[in-house]
Amino acid sequence: MDSQRAKARALEAEIAALRRACIETQAPGDDDSQVRKSFQETHQSNSEEWGLSKDLRSHLGSLESELQFLSRLTGISIRNYCKNTEDLTNTEMAEKSIKKVLQRHRLSGNCHMITFQLEFQILEIQDKESLSSVITDLSIIMEPTEYSELSEFVSRAEEKRDLLMFFRSLRFFVEWCDYRKRTFKHFKEKYPEAVQLSEGASSSCMGIRNPSQPGFELVIVWRIQIDEEGKVLPKLDLLTKVPLRALELDKNRVIETAPLSFRTLLGVLGIEATLESLIKSFCTEESS
Repeated sequence: MDSQRAKARALEAEIAALRRACIETQAPGDDDSQVRKSFQETHQSNSEEWGLSKDLRSHLGSLESELQFLSRLTGISIRNYCKNTEDLTNTEMAEKSIKKVLQRHRLSGNCHMITFQLEFQILEIQDKESLSSVITDLSIIMEPTEYSELSEFVSRAEEKRDLLMFFRSLRFFVEWCDYRKRTFKHFKEKYPEAVQLSEGASSSCMGIRNPSQPGFELVIVWRIQIDEEGKVLPKLDLLTKVPLRALELDKNRVIETAPLSFRTLLGVLGIEATLESLIKSFCTEESS
């Protein structure tokens, strides 16, 4: 027991000596409470940064989900975007609590198969009561496409500086182009001998021929127009190609009035049913 007590006293003395050595080697002004406080502050700071980082990641994930949803809904995807801001507020405006800011935006993206680049400026003027924004400049660059209808529309959108009209009309234009392509492809697959697509399914024209009647052909011209207000409308016309002798024998002027009858039929049956009816009536044995 005595030997054990002696060992315990020796350990206590050694611990006390180590404590004194620690105090002597500690930097001036430092103490245990300051060290603990510093550790707690560092831990708290890291915890706050971690919580903020988690919130930012969560918010970013939410924004990405919303953007993906809008892309699927509209068909418009934005790939690159940048923004520069210039403060145009002068001293006189500042005294009247008026703020004037010019925003320069640049973005690129695509609407299905059509790609585009936009550069536009927005002038914002804010006072105590209101905030006004106006697009002062708009430049649209479209990569070359087979859709000639777009060039005139882009020039009109730039002239009007109407960004909303550009995106809205572009979306509906692309949807109509896709519908035209699917419709032509459907009839080509269903009537491969009668239907001719000189430029493939993306063509704006569809030829209808009766193999038993060479020299006779009907041509469907399907244009997609964008009016002054940006409204997208399909426009279908019927052209006839027949031998001169057939025109002379057409006493009832059936060939001459065919385009008008075609437009009337469109209003009654719709596009697909009209084309189906036309192909069947022109290519059946009875019509031959």
